[in-house]
Amino acid sequence: MQEILDNAQIFNGVDDSSHPDDVRLLRRRPAWKTDEINPLLIQPHSDLIVTDVSQARKLEKVKALSAIPDESQTSEEWLENHSLTYQQLTLKDLLSKGKKVKKFGEDTHMVFSGTVINEFEYKLNSAIETYHNRVKWLFEGTKKTFGLIKGDRVGVIIDSSDANTGFGRLQVFQKSLLALINEQLSAKKSLYFMTFGTDVDCLWHCARDVNSRITEEARDYVREMKSSGGCNMLKAFKKIMKVKRLDSLVLILGGCPDQSSNPVFDYIEQCLLGKDLPIHAVAYDTTNHKTHEALRKIADISKGRYHYYNSSEIRDCYKSSDVSLLLRESQRTLDMLSKIKQMRSGMLGNALISIENEIALEVEHNSLSRFLPRPVNHHQPLNIHKSDFHPSDSSIWIKENGLRSQQLNLYQVLAPDAFDPVRDFVPILRKSVKSRVNQSAMQQFEWHDGSVKNMHVDVAMLYDYQKRLGHAVNTYEARIEWLASASRRIWGTVCEKKIIILIDVSVSNKPYLVHLQHSIRLLLEQQVANKEAFNLIAFGSHPNMWKPQMVKPTKENLQAAWRWVLHLETGGSRNFLNAFRFAIENSEDMQDFGGPQGIYYIGSGIPDQIEDVACSFVSEKCFGRDLKLHTILFCIDDYHQESELPSRYADLTHTASYLRNLAHQGNGRFHWFRESGIIESDDVTAIMQEMEKAVYYSQRCATLVNAVKPKKEDKLKAIEPRKGKKVIMPPPLEHPRQTALSLAREQQAIRGENQKCLAWRSPKKKATLPPAPYKNPKSNKSGKTDLSDKAQVEPFYTEDKGNVGVVFKKYPKKKSVRKVIPEPILPEMEERLSSKQWLKRYGINKLKLNLNRYVSGPVCVHDKTNVKSTGGQAHAKWFCSIFPSVEVNDKVRHIDMNIKEIEDYVTQLTRVGKRYLQRTQWLLSASKRTFGLVLESRVIILVDVSGSMENRMDDLKNELKHLIWEQLRNNRVGFNIISFSDHIRSWQDSTTDANDTTCEDATKWVTSLHAHGGTKTLDALKEALSDNTAEALYLLSDGKPDTSVKLTLETAVKLNRRRIPIHTILFNSNDSNHAMFLANLAHQSGGRYHVCKGDRDANLTAYKMMSEGFVDEDDPNLPDFQGDDLKRLRSEITTARKYITQARLYKKIVEQHKEEWVSSRQNEKATPGDGSAISKRPFLP
Repeated sequence: MQEILDNAQIFNGVDDSSHPDDVRLLRRRPAWKTDEINPLLIQPHSDLIVTDVSQARKLEKVKALSAIPDESQTSEEWLENHSLTYQQLTLKDLLSKGKKVKKFGEDTHMVFSGTVINEFEYKLNSAIETYHNRVKWLFEGTKKTFGLIKGDRVGVIIDSSDANTGFGRLQVFQKSLLALINEQLSAKKSLYFMTFGTDVDCLWHCARDVNSRITEEARDYVREMKSSGGCNMLKAFKKIMKVKRLDSLVLILGGCPDQSSNPVFDYIEQCLLGKDLPIHAVAYDTTNHKTHEALRKIADISKGRYHYYNSSEIRDCYKSSDVSLLLRESQRTLDMLSKIKQMRSGMLGNALISIENEIALEVEHNSLSRFLPRPVNHHQPLNIHKSDFHPSDSSIWIKENGLRSQQLNLYQVLAPDAFDPVRDFVPILRKSVKSRVNQSAMQQFEWHDGSVKNMHVDVAMLYDYQKRLGHAVNTYEARIEWLASASRRIWGTVCEKKIIILIDVSVSNKPYLVHLQHSIRLLLEQQVANKEAFNLIAFGSHPNMWKPQMVKPTKENLQAAWRWVLHLETGGSRNFLNAFRFAIENSEDMQDFGGPQGIYYIGSGIPDQIEDVACSFVSEKCFGRDLKLHTILFCIDDYHQESELPSRYADLTHTASYLRNLAHQGNGRFHWFRESGIIESDDVTAIMQEMEKAVYYSQRCATLVNAVKPKKEDKLKAIEPRKGKKVIMPPPLEHPRQTALSLAREQQAIRGENQKCLAWRSPKKKATLPPAPYKNPKSNKSGKTDLSDKAQVEPFYTEDKGNVGVVFKKYPKKKSVRKVIPEPILPEMEERLSSKQWLKRYGINKLKLNLNRYVSGPVCVHDKTNVKSTGGQAHAKWFCSIFPSVEVNDKVRHIDMNIKEIEDYVTQLTRVGKRYLQRTQWLLSASKRTFGLVLESRVIILVDVSGSMENRMDDLKNELKHLIWEQLRNNRVGFNIISFSDHIRSWQDSTTDANDTTCEDATKWVTSLHAHGGTKTLDALKEALSDNTAEALYLLSDGKPDTSVKLTLETAVKLNRRRIPIHTILFNSNDSNHAMFLANLAHQSGGRYHVCKGDRDANLTAYKMMSEGFVDEDDPNLPDFQGDDLKRLRSEITTARKYITQARLYKKIVEQHKEEWVSSRQNEKATPGDGSAISKRPFLP
């Protein structure tokens, strides 16, 4: 049994003696580890996701620069990750790559590899380009004028002296400041503006949080700025140092300060002790050397930065701190390049330098093709072998021969003997009790989902499973041997029926032309004869096609192709995209053969085009077509130094990464080989991953069986010592500690009593306290004293006969009855929230814009009340002569709002209503119009493909494709798609992460859907709810299920044990009964019901209201939405329009009442009287 449990023999028992040397070398290579080769980890740039052919022109503009400027980093911070020291490009790093050779009678002699020198020189050139791109970025926009503004809470100090704003400079200066606000300062969290001349002028008394109103106030402040005399910079700093909540200061100075420099420097240095408040000092278009010296000193004292702007001479801007650091690092790079130039001449200081161009002198005369096998009859005709079967790539092969397809998944095998731990509620004990019998009788085993199950170990079954795993591993090893033999070692498996071979014959491949010819010879002999059509394209700067179109692989055509390959010549660069376009845009190929199915590109270097541009173009052309691009990288160990360098040089790692991404964007495979064997292959990687999985399963089985014997021995040993069992008493409890106050608390108590006694003790008996001008605090319902309205006083002794006085430290707060119109803060970007959640944050009531709130205060009540001055009661009808009255909710109310407040209310509520309309338009766009908003992170889409959906099936497929790319891919929502009619069809076994590969596969799967049969909604729900990874279901249907509605609703509740929401979508139906069924199904599970009708009318209505405003409450009207999200938004928009109409009515009433009051006052003044008349109005306090 021990021999059976030793799972290692399954893998070590294979005889390696019969294997070729290359295969044994392939097994020993660590490159096949799954953690190093995982194509699923390759994520493309989000900008390169192609969902429409029209995006090709836009994607041409996406060019990756080696220097990506970071808007939040200064040059000093940026150089921490981009300097020569960080990139290991210093002279010390270069010398460490050489070998020191000692020769008799000579000085120090060092030898360097030519590849190392070239790669080091290439990195230095790239670094110079990076630094120059950073400098260009720093000279863009307002960064050229004022530099890069750091910090989130910024205080801006502006010099408004005559020297800076006079002589026609004011308008240009104001324009520059406005651009600074728009470009950089508007993105900060809070701002503070101050100008200084002879005196200081502040915009606000404290720092203000940035919003649209604050930025507009800052712009108006700059527009109104005027010249103000001298330049009192010291007074400005005394003012700014008192402002709190600032983490950065920007000093913009264009003239010379009035004070001498030393007092200003001393004051700033003393104020900044212990503070982190850097000052960004800007010298704005001034040539006064004293100004520049002062600003440099201020920047150094505060650990800030200095920026110099001169409109007449751009070179003066190079003196700025950020730019000078980059230029200094660029100069270091140039010095390194000059040292490499000296090394090529043979000397570096006093040391002799040698650069090896060849491997060894004795190998110099050998042929360059010695690393690949070359038959004697290289120039002879082909020896064609036609294969009897059509090969497939490893991904398809694993679907038929993998562990899952052969039912060798460990969890499939152990599932019949695995049991969940029993845990149930016991009514007598009133708690949940977990069974411990299975834990002691069975083996605990961790399942793939992280749960622990009780396992019955069947040793005989596991022994048979180990044997089957061994046979599977032998099969995988045989597959790898086959992949590493013959032409498949170079090209991999050529699977498609119609292929085009792209051959890189650039000038840099001149020494390796024989290798290319031999590789193509093997391909033509072994893998092309059984195809339907083929063609060859050799390319350098321009493509060269063997035939104008694809031809059938007859013997004559294959021999003619080989003769054409023998006459190939190298030249030019690597214009890959031009050759790729020739291959896929051939109209004759499309007519005769339907276009190529596979394009195989073999090369040894990086193409001319930038990686992002090439990948995006290939992805666009291969998307939605039966076309795959496979890339083959061949490399030779002896890099020929005397050959011409290509236009774009990159090391092998960068080149492999480029070609790997290019193949994966083209839905193909990547293959990398050299004379020592295969380095990387997607075909071999897939097989190795399956082998690693088999090894893991075998180890788990061995662990499970080995755990059985120790458990039985422990049981036997546990039974023996029962006779002499000793009772172990628990340790005695410690005595409780005394609850005495600590020494610190005792001293604090004594100190508090002494202070209290000193504060209230009187030296004389007649000393009294004056009466307090406030009432005793009232007690609330809970019995606690409310001290919020109580004044706080502090007593003190007076010199007048020992009397005691008090000082009021805090006065009682008086609450204002009037309510202020708030300015709502609304999000600019849309959030993935349901309308219910979104309105909880930004609804009218949450934003405190309910109109009834402003006409329901104590002053607005139309009722009797006590009047203190008269001592009696007065009816509220007397208030009607002062406040206008209106009926609200069947009650008469007085409007205690002035015209300005009503106008502010209408303005704010109109802004909120337009934001609601904007979200409505967003919910009616793209896939959200049909499916609503997908909120969860892992969902299952249930699609009804019954016969009744046949008329709208094409529309449904298009909407599903938009859903996959727009919401699921962009938001990284894991998903699965299940179609249902008479039977259930699932795209995947469970929810799958959304990436380019899975989304493209799902799009192809959706294209194959067709409508037929009935509507088995209940079976689809059972299938979907069995997936424990799903967080929500989205059910799209056009009607009732085949079963009864009541049974379906009741069964859905029972099946949904995890209580996940089931969102329903009504599609292609106007039946109210169908809508009621789907709405009930959604609401009983906490989901949302969605149906989109009248989207065009809604968009037109929303556009009209946003452009014209809310003029009329009833015209235009939004459609009567039935879906939950749109219905809630429509209700909130209707409420906003109602309040706006009522507010405008209140405004007219207030204006009319004001006119009547003014006219009555004028009449009273015009009418003569003797003064004996007594006013009937009560006196109002």
